[in-house]
Amino acid sequence: MSTARVTWIEKRRFDGISDSKHSIVVDGDSAAGNNPMELVLIGLCGCTGYDVASILQKKREPFTSLEVRAEAERTPDPPKVYTNIKLTYRVGGNVSHKAVEDAVRLSKEKYCSVSAMLEKTANITAEIEYVGD
Repeated sequence: MSTARVTWIEKRRFDGISDSKHSIVVDGDSAAGNNPMELVLIGLCGCTGYDVASILQKKREPFTSLEVRAEAERTPDPPKVYTNIKLTYRVGGNVSHKAVEDAVRLSKEKYCSVSAMLEKTANITAEIEYVGD
C-alpha cells in the first residue's frame, strides 16, 4: 500500500509528502508550486522517462540525454480531465532508432502505470526526436 498526504499551508497551497518522505509544494493557484494537474503530467513524464532510460540501459544503448515533454488538452467543464496528451521524447547519443521506439512502446503498453491510468480518459500519442551531441 502507498500513502500520501497534504497539509494546508495557506490560500490554496499545501505541503505534500508520501512514502519516500520527500516534500513538495502543491499550489492550486500555481503561485508557489505546481498545481495538481501539472503534477500529473510531471508524473507521466517521469514514469515513462524512467522506463525508457531503464530499457535503453539494459540494451546497452549509448544514450547521453533524455527529455520527455508533455502537451495536454483538457475538457472545458469540470472535472476537466485530460483528453489528449502528446509525449515528445528527445533522445541524444548514438542510439538505435529501433531500440528507442521499442522502449517507448514498451513503456506505454506494459510498464508505465501513470500512462495506464491516464489512458482511461486521454488519448496518449508519442513522438521521438533525435538530437546530436
